[in-house]
Parts: sequence; C-alpha cells; structure tokens
Amino acid sequence: MKAIVQDRYGPPEDVLQLREIDRPVIGDDEVLVRVQAACVHPDVWHAVSGRPYVLRLMGAGVLRPKDPVPGMDVAGQVEATGKGVTRFEPGDKVFGETFTELQWRNGGAFAEYVSVPQGALALKPAGVPFEQAAAVPTSGFIALLNLRGGGWIQPGQSVLVNGAAGGVGSIAVQLAKVYGARVTGVDSTEKLHMVRELGADHVIDYTQEDFVRQGKRYDLIFDVASNLSLADCKRALKPKGTHVLIGHDHFGDAVGRILGSVPRVLTYFALSPFLSQLKNPAPNAPVPTLSDSMVVLAELLEDGKLTPVIDRTYPLEDVPEAMRYLRAGRACGRIIITP
Repeated sequence: MKAIVQDRYGPPEDVLQLREIDRPVIGDDEVLVRVQAACVHPDVWHAVSGRPYVLRLMGAGVLRPKDPVPGMDVAGQVEATGKGVTRFEPGDKVFGETFTELQWRNGGAFAEYVSVPQGALALKPAGVPFEQAAAVPTSGFIALLNLRGGGWIQPGQSVLVNGAAGGVGSIAVQLAKVYGARVTGVDSTEKLHMVRELGADHVIDYTQEDFVRQGKRYDLIFDVASNLSLADCKRALKPKGTHVLIGHDHFGDAVGRILGSVPRVLTYFALSPFLSQLKNPAPNAPVPTLSDSMVVLAELLEDGKLTPVIDRTYPLEDVPEAMRYLRAGRACGRIIITP
C-alpha cells in the first residue's frame, strides 16, 4: 500500500516521504480499515516533529519514531476484522482514532490502510461524508472530555471559547450550544464569519478587542488558544466561573522545546484545589471514555447537531504541504487528507 513514512523526527517537509509499504497486520481486537479520509491537526505535528521532547517518552520513541506512519484520526470502510471483534464486520463504514490510549505517537492513518482497535471506532452516520467524519475524533473527544466530562457546563450559562475557529474550538462552540449555553467565540477577523455560522451568539475579534478587559464575565472560559494568564482568568470569570485550559503550545512557539506546555498544565492541576477558577471536575460528573465519546459524537453527527468544518483537502502525497498550512495558523476548522 501507499503510505506517508518518517524515519526520524524533524520538520514535516524534511522527514515525511510517500512510499510503498506492507499493509498492517491486524490483531484479534483490531479491524483493518481502508482509509477514505484522515485528519491533520496539531497533535500530528507534535508526533512528527518530536517536539516538545518530553512527548517522546510518552510512547512515540526516544530517538526515532517507533511507529513510522503518522496520522491519528480516520474515516473509512472495514476490510477485515480480528477474531475477537464483535462490533464491526467487513463493509461497515466507520470513523475514529487509531488507538484507544492517550499517547503522543504516530497512529498510521496517513496510508491506504490502517489497523485500529475496535474500541476506538464508531459507525459513521450514512449522511455524513468521510471527510467530515475524519475531522471529528480527536477534537470531538477533547471538547467532550473538557465540557461534559468536567460537569461544568449548564444550560443558560455564558461560555467563551477562546480560539473558536480551529478544530477543537469549532466543535466546542457547537457542543456548548447543544448543552444550552450562550456562547461567545473569540478568533481573528477573517475567521469570525465561520464562528457565527456555527451558532455563536456573540463574536470577538482578538486583533481589535481584548475581551479580558471588556468588563464582561463568563461562567466558563474554554481556552483552546491557551494564552490566558491566571490574572486574565480571574478578571474575565464570574466568582464561581471556571477556566478550562486545553494546553495548545502553538507549535512550540509559545513554550520551550523540551517540556512544552506540560509544566503549565501541571501547575494548573496543582493549584486547582486552591483556586475556584481552576476547580477539579464535579465529584459525580461522568468522565467519558474514548469509546463512549465516539458513540455520542456519532449521534450528534447523525442528528445534525454537530457539523465539522473542513478548511482544505489534500491528497496523500501532499501531507507535508498540508502540515505546512496547518502550522501557518490560517485554517478555519480541520485539514483533511484523502488517500
């Protein structure tokens, strides 16, 4: 099969090559998926570049990539199943991530075929194109985990999504509306039209206005851009409001090469018992698993309550160019690869 392969870490344009390799061999609990669409997003960039370096200790491989084919989010058709698979059969159209555990590593989706654990997949709704389905898994899981999983968002609350036009932000805006919130989306001038179309009640152009100093306070700030300080949070949140930090490090430009945003995330976690704005999830709030989240996301897609936004589509051989466009920060929504 054809696949994008890397033998070392580095800039995508330097380390990614299109090659002919063997099809993956599936395990007992895996399915072989013929890829119809895959997604390019920041987690993929981190896995390919090997930055920050600490992520290499989290499953990727210390000196070189342990798994040579990048790509984590996939949509396609089941070609074969392992003997322990009970949820799918050949011919099923599916979408999901390529592994169930939370690790920063290559996932094999930038290829014509990929092996995937059955627990990481869901049936693709019939009316949803493969390209849109592939745009959902990682960003949808992050949004669900931090909105519904935290038990913070309630109907009627005011929610601000900082970085509302990206892959995670665009889904967070729609989910917050599904949960009955009043949503304000923050992004750059050229992206605000899309944020409005997603259903945001208000939009703010961060190049023209500083929402932290407008005097308005929110019940929840969903900080995808991850550029707010603790002082900013206190100034923009209601007394019982919550700041949810996603930890985007802007492709290494905002933080160091070695640890990236990890120290900041750990600091927030350590301070959360003492600062109400960083409080831990509600004691009885269910934390969704990836498998459960995929079922929820499939239902939202089927009901038309979630519409993934596709910025551009590239063929498999143009993955390096797609990742260059991703890093430029101009994309509205997701960037898709079609083998």
